Amino acid sequence: MINGQLYDVIIIGGSYAGLSAAMALGRSFRQVLVLDNGMPANRQTPHAHNFITHDGQTPAAIAAAAKEQVSHYPTIQFKNETAVSATINGMGFLIETKNGEHFQAKKLLLATGITDIMPDIKGFAAAWGISVLHCPYCHGYEVRNEVTGILSNGEEAYEFSKMIHHWTSNLTIFTNGAAVFSNEQLDKLATHRIAVNDKVIREIEQEKGQVKQLLFTDGSSAPVRVLYARPAMRLSGDIPVALGCVLTATGHIEADSFQRTSVPGVFAAGDCTTPFRSLSQATAAGTLAGAMINKALVEEVW
Repeated sequence: MINGQLYDVIIIGGSYAGLSAAMALGRSFRQVLVLDNGMPANRQTPHAHNFITHDGQTPAAIAAAAKEQVSHYPTIQFKNETAVSATINGMGFLIETKNGEHFQAKKLLLATGITDIMPDIKGFAAAWGISVLHCPYCHGYEVRNEVTGILSNGEEAYEFSKMIHHWTSNLTIFTNGAAVFSNEQLDKLATHRIAVNDKVIREIEQEKGQVKQLLFTDGSSAPVRVLYARPAMRLSGDIPVALGCVLTATGHIEADSFQRTSVPGVFAAGDCTTPFRSLSQATAAGTLAGAMINKALVEEVW
């Protein structure tokens, strides 16, 4: 059954980008529906950092405060739903949810974030976002000078080590198998006292998300308190691809400087559009997307 209201905008994803866009649109008197399933990628991260005015707060608390503020705008509605499909029709976009509801809107904003694909290493998922980290700018200051590892290999590991090394003097690259570095890279790593360990990891031993040590398949172990990693990711849901949105080489939704995708009427913002994951970036992109969607709606009647 189709909801009787034709919304100006449906926002799929109610985290930082989605909420920021909703606020901009609510302040523009637009009728907006936000669909969100309450499962953000950072749901087990204990603290958010490098976000002025919110440094040290939990991501959940920041999002809850944002939703409460956005809720004051009477043209914004929220539904705790998972959007599963979107089709283009004469009125814009028809969205279907997991519960079988249908909603119609003139414009669509994809703010769905991404889903991290955890490697098949025991303990990784339990420590992800707590002491297995993706970003030194978000978390590096709090774990400075700890015994630190990087779970990566090759060019990515080499570049990652360059970024991490001044946060700690005790840094090891764990390649989880045969190391793939050039002789020049190995010389540079040695110069900066960055060790390389190519043993295969059997388990990340952790307690309540805090890494204690790495256990290897040969029976040995290595003490580690912090482990940086960049697991593979995928877009959350099939809607962008089903609509025909062009993706970038990294698998994100391609969006221009106005947050427009390759599909007319479809905008995207936040982590689904960029590998540079941060609360401040998502918030800024959402605000811009909301303004640009409002401008698109204005232009249609002028």
